[in-house]
Amino acid sequence: TERVQCKSIEQIDIKIIQDMYKKFVLECPSGLLFLHEFKRFFGVDATGEASDYAENMFRAFDKNGDNTIDFLEFVAALNLVFRGDLEHKLRWSFKVYDKDGNGYVDRNELRSIIDSIYRIKKISKDNTSDSYLTVDEVVDRILAAVDTDGDGTVSMEEFIRGAQQDPWLLNILKLDMNPARWVMDQRRKSAHF
Repeated sequence: TERVQCKSIEQIDIKIIQDMYKKFVLECPSGLLFLHEFKRFFGVDATGEASDYAENMFRAFDKNGDNTIDFLEFVAALNLVFRGDLEHKLRWSFKVYDKDGNGYVDRNELRSIIDSIYRIKKISKDNTSDSYLTVDEVVDRILAAVDTDGDGTVSMEEFIRGAQQDPWLLNILKLDMNPARWVMDQRRKSAHF
């Protein structure tokens, strides 16, 4: 039954990707998606709680840094989100955290993303076992676990190694940042309007 379950999950993923392609072509006949359109595409208020998170996702999708997402970037990102292996997803998540794109995540960048996640969760009433930890406690715990050279920043290698070795970290760094789940949640919300 495990193989059957995997196959049905894969078919769901393919269906979601196909739906997203159709929506992209329909809403972006120019072939380019700007930040405000990206937010509208996923049903995110321009200034709502999910806005910062959507901006970070946009940056990670925008591979060439031209402040637009073309169809190829969109396809590549969606394919990675839904079908990539753990290391690829962690690399993508790292880019979401690395706001200035310098190849390192510092305390402020980490805090900004964790804070966005907390605000989104509070609104969705998604209580987790970590809800008793403050944002700063989560940030301190992440840095203590992954900043192996103690320089106050996290490299991509430290980020991936830490997440692969510690289930709690993996949950915070990858699963809480799971773009596939977020994309699906946003699609469900926007479908209701």
